[in-house]
Parts: sequence; C-alpha cells; structure tokens
Amino acid sequence: MSQPAATLPVLAEVIRSGFVEGRHHGSLVLLAADGSVELALGRPDTPVFPRSTAKPFQAVATLRAGLAIGGELLALAASSHSAEPFHRDAVREILHGAGLTEDALRTPADLPLDQVEAEALLGGGGRRSPIMMDCSGKHAGWLAACVANGWDTESYLDPAHPIQQLAQEALAEATGETATHLGVDGCGAPLLAVSLTGLARGYRALVLAEPGTEQRLVADAMRAHPEFVAGTRRADTWLMRAVPGVLSKMGAEAVQVVALPDGRALAFKVDDGAERARGPVLAEALRRLGVRGEVLERIGAEPLHGGGAVVGEVRAAF
Repeated sequence: MSQPAATLPVLAEVIRSGFVEGRHHGSLVLLAADGSVELALGRPDTPVFPRSTAKPFQAVATLRAGLAIGGELLALAASSHSAEPFHRDAVREILHGAGLTEDALRTPADLPLDQVEAEALLGGGGRRSPIMMDCSGKHAGWLAACVANGWDTESYLDPAHPIQQLAQEALAEATGETATHLGVDGCGAPLLAVSLTGLARGYRALVLAEPGTEQRLVADAMRAHPEFVAGTRRADTWLMRAVPGVLSKMGAEAVQVVALPDGRALAFKVDDGAERARGPVLAEALRRLGVRGEVLERIGAEPLHGGGAVVGEVRAAF
C-alpha cells in the first residue's frame, strides 16, 4: 500500500504570483556510478506501478523471443510514441513484416499522446484509433514475436502468454525484484509493481550491459533513435539528444527513470501523477547527478499563466 501523500516529501511547488498555490509530493532515488544510493526521498523502496518505464524490459522480451528487429523499430518497441506520421509508419512496418495489419493490435483506440498531433488529427477529420495509442509500437513488437514463434496472437496480453512470461522475467532480472502486484496498464498489458530503486538499478543494468546482449541492444537503439522512443516535442528525446549516452523513459502517473552511461541513475514518481511536476523534478534530479547544459532549462520549464501572461511556475522543491 502506498504511503499517504501528506507523509511524503514535497518534490515540486506551484508558485502563482509569488504565492505557493500547491505542492506535489512524491518519492525519488538517485544512484551513484557504483550503484549505491546517493539520495533517497520518500519511500523509493516501496513498490509502484512503473507504467511505461517498463517498456525497455518488455522490448528485451521481444528480442529474447527471437524477433529480428533493430534500429528505429527496436526503439519504437520500447516507446511511448507521439503518433507522428513516422511513428505510425514504423508500427505498420513491424506489423506488415509479420503478415499482420492494424486490426491485430489490442491497444485501445486513442488520440495521439502529443497535443499538436492530436489537434492535427482532429482538425483533418481523423478520429481515435488503436495505432494512435502511444503503446502501439510495443504491441506491434510483441505481435511480430508471436508470429515468429507460432504463438497465439489473440491472447498475447494474457499474463500467462509466453511473451508476457518473458517480459516478467526481463523485469525481474534487471531490477533484482519479484513483483508484488499484478495489474493492467492503460494499453491493456500486464503491469507489475516494483520499487523506484529497482527501476533505477534496472536502467543502470541496461546501459552497463555487455555489447550485443538483448539489454544493451535495447538501450543502444533507444539512445540512437530517441525520436522513436518519444517524439520530436518530448523531454525524453531532448535529453537523449543533448546528453551523450543517457537513457531516459517516462511513464504515466509521473513516473520517470534515467540512467547515465557511467551507471548513475535516477527514478521518481510524483504521487498525484501530476505531469506538470515531471519536468522541474527531472531537471533538478539530473542536476543533483552532475548533469549540466541548456537542456535542463528546456526540460524544467513549466510556466503558469494568468490572463495570457506568465505569472508563475512549477519548480522543484527538494
């Protein structure tokens, strides 16, 4: 059971016109290069649902199932994409390579995660569809792996399905934890609860894995093709483009995990799931790990508006 927000530390404050209008509580962990805990706030050892930060491990499962996939398509299999045209084309490429169509996707019909893309879709007369859902790349990879192995494609989201068993094993191996709770993610996939500390160590394992291993192949594909992991207007992309060797992935409900190539890592969750707190908390956590550069200002900027003008901001408070 999660700790009540009132007993968790404040990670971010909402400042409007010089007045503290609100506070976002949460938990955070920073790991040093040797894997030791450098900073722990709240309860980072308490299990949380990792949401889409689990996707790199789920992509590892796709490789371990024997699917020959790499480059942009492997990055897409670990993505929460923005449904930009190149994302949709890549999802179709994975599906068509396995002899499948979009009809095989079990993702719910959705609008693009990126607001610009969503407005363009609706403005052009488009509507929600499974391929627009940000998890469709992951699902396409799983479906292609099922076809390659002769596994059933109708039940690929069943926790007992072979592809899901491989995903569970990949998560447990990297985090060093046995999941405490099984749930259902927004895309319908099985969701396993692990700790923030475990997630940080899992991403550390991805970037430090031996070249050629499934873990390293996923990490390398994501870092080489960050636009396919997120999108052209997303913080994960900006960070992976600006900081050599960094691996970054967001998850719903304001979960974030990052690993630097030397083994430093971070993970946090804003308890109320407020997306507006993610950027400021991420930028400050990266500063605490020694990262510098203009990209932190870009990621951390979260202005508040009043009457069309900037009257405040959401800022880190730890």
